[in-house]
Amino acid sequence: LADESSDISHKEQLALCLRYVDKLGRPCEHFVGVVHVDDTSSLSLKNAIEALLVTHGLTMTQIRGQGYDGASNMKGGVRGLKTLIMQESPSAYYIHCFAHQLQLVLVAVAKGNTDCQGFFNQISILLNIVGVSCKRHGMLRNARLEQITKTLDCGEIETGSGLNQEMGLPRPCDTRWGSYYKTICNIIAMYPSIHEVLVTLGDDTLHRADWTKIHFMVGAFESFEFVFVAHLMYVILGYTNELSECLQRREQDILNAISLVNVAKRRMQQLRSDGWDKFLERVTLFCTKHGFEVPAMEDNYVPYGKSARYARNQTNDDHFRREVYIGVIDQISQELDYRFDEINMELLSCMSAFNPSNSFASFDAQKLLRLAEFYPNDIKGHDLMKLELQLDNYIDDVRQNDSFKGLVNLVDLSVKLVQTNRHTLYDMVYLLLKLVLLLPVATASVERVFFCNGFSQN
Repeated sequence: LADESSDISHKEQLALCLRYVDKLGRPCEHFVGVVHVDDTSSLSLKNAIEALLVTHGLTMTQIRGQGYDGASNMKGGVRGLKTLIMQESPSAYYIHCFAHQLQLVLVAVAKGNTDCQGFFNQISILLNIVGVSCKRHGMLRNARLEQITKTLDCGEIETGSGLNQEMGLPRPCDTRWGSYYKTICNIIAMYPSIHEVLVTLGDDTLHRADWTKIHFMVGAFESFEFVFVAHLMYVILGYTNELSECLQRREQDILNAISLVNVAKRRMQQLRSDGWDKFLERVTLFCTKHGFEVPAMEDNYVPYGKSARYARNQTNDDHFRREVYIGVIDQISQELDYRFDEINMELLSCMSAFNPSNSFASFDAQKLLRLAEFYPNDIKGHDLMKLELQLDNYIDDVRQNDSFKGLVNLVDLSVKLVQTNRHTLYDMVYLLLKLVLLLPVATASVERVFFCNGFSQN
């Protein structure tokens, strides 16, 4: 697992982590070191990695998997780092960091849809207005307190431990697109409080210099477009936020990661096929609650804040349902298919035969034998014959043994094989399982190195 970054002195650095399976059968990630590189060309990075491995008594030929963030110098098919390493170790299969893949999906959608792009620009303006000073933060906090007090008096919300906590408007980070989810959640939850602060600022002559931005933001904030896109991104980012958090957990294996991606894909299809009526009802209730007009879907669409010259002659249904709602969901689905299709699908299909869930229902000896052929330097011709016989005994044993019931992922299976000493009994099966466990899901371990290193230097 490797990642590159410049330090505070603007020198290029390369961090390297090794992923391996320990004696207990658990996949581990160990930080090896950070080295200075003169440039970030693939050849320079390859030489730096090789030198770092040599100092620890390791060689490039021992590598069985690679994980990077997807930069062209890392994953390039001709002279990328991935290719240079595979020339020395053909079984060092490259897996693009799943968390970065998801990041690229969301960025592509935000940049590819005009309404979404405008919405995120409006959020940026809003944060600049409200977050420009401690005084305005205080205004928002007080408005939120008054709003909670009113709703409590009306019996609309309940009191209790952990309820009605203080909220703010955290500034999201473009390189961590999932951070927008919390910001949008808070905007929706604090909508009346934010609106009150914007109106107060727009009426205050002391803030005359900001009136142009404030008045624009008040109008945008009260528009159906803003509320519509805010709720759409809330739903989409809500589903992908859960996926993002799961993908970055240390215990994730690649089969679970693929399963989670497929869940996200199915969720997008469900939203597209039968989610519109429920979604529009949610937006309508929100607008009605806050006293804003909901346009009739059969009426002609009138764009807010944009010249009618560039607006097509269409109905509100055409724009909001077809262009925005279905358009964004389709783009999300297409990007998920594209971004998560770089893994060798045959390799992945073969790996799924190891899945222990549902009493090893996915087991397929022929797929596992085919999987072994991806690692010719580890499992040679005579080993394949041994593996074929072991697989028959292995599956009969684990299906009958109560110790292996209820396992849900590859890590659990690996640990249980070691605990029951079957990793020595079925040594070829265990070797193949370890090779699968080496394939990384995310490069978060390497990025944490830079994060910690940055704090130590500051």
